[in-house]
Amino acid sequence: MNPPITASLDVAAEPGQPLAVPRSAHRRILSGGLIMLVSSVLSAGMNFLYNVHVAQRLGPSEFGHVATALTLLLLSTSVMLSFQIVCAKFVARNQQDSAKAGVFHSLMTRAWKTSALVGLALVLLSKPLTRFLHFPSVWIVILMAVAIAFYIPVGVKRGGFQGVCSFPLLATNFTLESAGKLALAFALVWKFGAIGAVIAIAASEVAAFLLPPVPSALRQPAADFIRADSREGMQAILFFVGQAIIMNIDLLLVKHFFPSYEAGQYAAVALVGRVLFYASWAVIHAMFPIAAQNGGGKPNRAVLAVPLALVALIFVGFIGVLTIAPGMVMKTLFGPGFAQAEPLLALYATGTAAYAIAVVLMAYEMAHKIANTGWLQIVFAALLVTGISLFHQSLHQVIVVLISLMSALLLTVSLPFLFGRIRRAPEVPAQEAA
Repeated sequence: MNPPITASLDVAAEPGQPLAVPRSAHRRILSGGLIMLVSSVLSAGMNFLYNVHVAQRLGPSEFGHVATALTLLLLSTSVMLSFQIVCAKFVARNQQDSAKAGVFHSLMTRAWKTSALVGLALVLLSKPLTRFLHFPSVWIVILMAVAIAFYIPVGVKRGGFQGVCSFPLLATNFTLESAGKLALAFALVWKFGAIGAVIAIAASEVAAFLLPPVPSALRQPAADFIRADSREGMQAILFFVGQAIIMNIDLLLVKHFFPSYEAGQYAAVALVGRVLFYASWAVIHAMFPIAAQNGGGKPNRAVLAVPLALVALIFVGFIGVLTIAPGMVMKTLFGPGFAQAEPLLALYATGTAAYAIAVVLMAYEMAHKIANTGWLQIVFAALLVTGISLFHQSLHQVIVVLISLMSALLLTVSLPFLFGRIRRAPEVPAQEAA
């Protein structure tokens, strides 16, 4: 999985005027965006190959265990990404290297404390979680606790790379994480089964924390620095907590309510949906810094046209393929044991498309102000948990709940844009109308 990348390039502007972005900043955004786009493709491809290899080697039931374990890690993404974005923004905002190092060291200390608490909680709850999720061994939860203990500090490391615009190092970090997981899966799954696949996940997070080393600018003794606004941190946490729940909770609930074989079928469908969703983040990578800089605290909705069109095209193309040839996709990627999931592919992608478009709108709002969309996502995440808990007679019904709520979320976040456009429509003078 590739997380969203945002840049912070503060440039002075005249009061009341849009923020001016110099040509050097444009070049930096363009070059950094291209590097991260290539990295996104490589990393997503290797993550997908990891899942396909595990699914083909283990079959639906065992693959369901691995996919659910990975979902536990992805739920912690909300914390990891919050640290990353805050670190990136305030490392960039401080001018002196010693001040940048101060931000980095301060947030790294907080990240380790947070990850230690989360990891310890998972270890203490390992037995009840194993029973709830029907895992074959308590070691799956314990290994994921180790993975999360390193994963959250990895967010600060990536934020440091991003804040000093070391995009090649950031891209290398993503690629090493995915490559290590894939290589270890090939080495371990054939002998240790699901446990081997989970070991590969944990080891890849340790590698991501260690390699590559942070730039020298962030390793020097810390000095006084501009501290992060608590509202920025709260906005990031709320947004990514809601996103993590919406993108992952359905898989955990299906794992609880359904037999392992059906849960494995659903996990394969959800994997395809995740690939499509994170493909749309490549578009948001480019939109976020441009919206933040061009807006100067004021909305400029012309920035939205291209990302909305690109995300819509991505999903229209994929939904078309999944509708016409679902059997080819499932059998080619996962094998004949996943044929039961074929009718669910296009439906799940439709729900993911609605959510991805909503995320484009919410990310745009976050780019130029402290927005309330984080709270809105939390509300819909709670509704999703309630809906699936009440309506889960079949996998099809679960996806219908998902589509209904994501469509409602999209409509809700679209209303301010639609009504804002109507309110700003120029009035025609009476004499001209006559």
